[in-house]
Amino acid sequence: MLHYSYMHLNRASNERKDQQWIEQQKNSNSLWLLIDKDRNLVNVACSELHLLTFTQVSHFDKKNAILLGVDEQYSYFALDVSGSEHTTDLLASSELEFVDMRNIGLQLDYNMASVGVLARGLCYWHKTHRFCGRCGYTNESIEGGHARLCQNSQCRHMTFPRTDPAVIMLITHTFEDGIERCLMGRQANWPEGVYSTLAGFVDPGETLEQAVIREVKEEANIDVTDVEYIASQPWPFPSSLMLGFIGKASTTDIKIDQDDLEDAQWFSREQLNAFGQWGDTDSGFKLTRPDSISRYLVEYWRAHIKV
Repeated sequence: MLHYSYMHLNRASNERKDQQWIEQQKNSNSLWLLIDKDRNLVNVACSELHLLTFTQVSHFDKKNAILLGVDEQYSYFALDVSGSEHTTDLLASSELEFVDMRNIGLQLDYNMASVGVLARGLCYWHKTHRFCGRCGYTNESIEGGHARLCQNSQCRHMTFPRTDPAVIMLITHTFEDGIERCLMGRQANWPEGVYSTLAGFVDPGETLEQAVIREVKEEANIDVTDVEYIASQPWPFPSSLMLGFIGKASTTDIKIDQDDLEDAQWFSREQLNAFGQWGDTDSGFKLTRPDSISRYLVEYWRAHIKV
């Protein structure tokens, strides 16, 4: 299963429109995920998200609390406490620390990894949509934090969280020697030796398949056909949905656009078997993050050997 893709919570899309119901959820059996400067509160001693009870967050302003969802036992809320003086007391425990989800996500189970990135993504959206995009007036959080409403009586425009679609694709070609290889590239600011599948955002008025073909042509000058959808993954860093594809190359001569890539190469399955892992300090080629859909596509291709 893809990391960050399993959401066990009921998002309560209808119930959360009732503010009285929201308040009841806060005051009953609720658990709270705190966010500070886009980082989640973590118990570093056991590598788990640290969830607080309603009583434990009593000293924080909960006006802008975000309902993440409910399960059979609890209601889960996210609260951005960036800049709060109370975080100092909270971090007095040496076991607690605010950590980037990308650094802790792989150590969490699928449920809490998905809840953690949802909390992080929604808090980021609120932070960057404080004002109305139409009139510039102040926005306020409504519907349990899943919408914002302009407070200008002449406007009252509602804004909802947006997700940016991005395609990510493993492109393959069977060469004259009979060996099938995949196209992978790297950006200059990535850790040394790491290669990944190509990716890019979908343009307005463009289908996903068209985006795959365009991005590969722009980044590596490779023509692509037979685009096939494989899987998707939420990637709220800050607000993307990664849509994974496999496609076939009809050309093979790579010419990179160095605004996008530092390098791109064709790799066989045998070569990939010799790659190091993400985070290795040894020199040489390395696979990308195990929690990424890029890695998922690579492993999918490695497991489906062409006969």
